[in-house]
Amino acid sequence: MKKKHSLWRWWAKALGEKACKDDRESDRIAVIRTVIFITYLITNAFIIAGVIRHWNQYEIPGCLLQIEEEQNNQTIRSFL
Repeated sequence: MKKKHSLWRWWAKALGEKACKDDRESDRIAVIRTVIFITYLITNAFIIAGVIRHWNQYEIPGCLLQIEEEQNNQTIRSFL
């Protein structure tokens, strides 16, 4: 029981400074801060998962890239 109590105190202190002098109210505020932290964590996980899922989704094949480079070179030559 003592170890669990100690871990909760460390977590509550890691979330920020003590909200008030009353321990009961400070614990409630720490729970609210924990919920906010978990929602941030879940949101960030979904953002990262979406980025990974769509990574290189619209990759240009090599032959199209070569055609674009040739067109750009012709445009530059005609400009000069």
